[in-house]
Amino acid sequence: MSTALEGVRILDLGHVQAAPTATQLLAWMGADVIKVEMPGRGDITRGQLRDVKGADSLYFTMLNSNKRSITINLKSPGGKKILEELARRCDVVVENFGPGVLDRQGFTWARFQELNPRIIYASIKGFGPGRYADFKAYENVAQCMGGAASTTGWDDGPPTVTGAQIGDSGTGVHLVSGILAALFQRERTGKGQRVEVAMTDSVLNLSRVKMRDQQRIMKGPLPEYPNKEFGDSVPRAGNASGGGQPGSALRCAPGGPNDYVYVIIQPPSWAPLMKIVGREELIDDPHYATPEARLSHIPECFSIIEQWTMSKTKFEVMDALNPVDVPCGPILSMKDIFEDRELYERGLLTELDHPTRGRYVQVGMPIKLSDSPADIKRSPLLGEHTDEVLSWLGYGDGDVKKLHDDGAV
Repeated sequence: MSTALEGVRILDLGHVQAAPTATQLLAWMGADVIKVEMPGRGDITRGQLRDVKGADSLYFTMLNSNKRSITINLKSPGGKKILEELARRCDVVVENFGPGVLDRQGFTWARFQELNPRIIYASIKGFGPGRYADFKAYENVAQCMGGAASTTGWDDGPPTVTGAQIGDSGTGVHLVSGILAALFQRERTGKGQRVEVAMTDSVLNLSRVKMRDQQRIMKGPLPEYPNKEFGDSVPRAGNASGGGQPGSALRCAPGGPNDYVYVIIQPPSWAPLMKIVGREELIDDPHYATPEARLSHIPECFSIIEQWTMSKTKFEVMDALNPVDVPCGPILSMKDIFEDRELYERGLLTELDHPTRGRYVQVGMPIKLSDSPADIKRSPLLGEHTDEVLSWLGYGDGDVKKLHDDGAV
């Protein structure tokens, strides 16, 4: 079976998380991703948070499956020549080095264009053009400067970053959309182009409803927020939905740290919800009967529902509320998710064998293509495909040996 990106070659100069997220998705779509790494060390995440002695860390394996690894010393003439030859034969180059790092090594956008006018040069940086352009950014920095942290957490607590990697992995997903658009346009024009995504820009894009609320709050308090006081910027609102339909995380039995269920109150679900929790008298109570009336009683509404949820497990709540169309979902811990066999059956989690670390679980392809399902494979060992890629470039056995001897690869 052919794949969606069969025949597309990606020159992956990415490291850590943001760019590797993008290239892994492209690899799952069928692209041939050639990951370039430093001889002897490789991607720094190979050794970070290592849980098996002498084996690549889960940090690396979870972000680099389905790729080929070649080691190249970009400080050597032979190494630079190999990278140039790869650029001539690849469709896309992806990088997330610090500002100016590749430029200083002679691999500017203009140079890549000279090597291959059809190449797409995709970059991730911390910030877009402007006063921060030369600054470095990391996951939590991007969340803080993209507007996410200031709007996350409790009103009386500090700004809070989310456990979801919206700065790194979120930016990688944005980059994929830009790469695919550039590949599509190249079919018409025959020309490559530059694709640039900034981490803070991606976080802001994911926080767009908060920018919606910023414009609303300048006209007065936000009625759907539970906050008692409002300043001149969007507040932190705990677990409130922040949307037109009130929602909250409610405690469940037996009372552990993740024994919660998130319940949303939609207008059509108020009556069946009150019947289930045993408070039918509130269906027609003028203080609760309409969405407008409930806005000033949102904490009380959820307190009433929570009295019922505390007598049930989070899964019992879900089983009871879904048949009457009350949107809800249990708060799932990573342990809950890891042990959910249905996710393995769906392919969202998959078990893989690795030659040095043994069996591990990989998060699978979240985007489902009916004609080209992803075949999830393990991440490569450092330099595992160096000789294979060099042979594909036309180097003979003697040439390959000399490159090794010279420290070029």
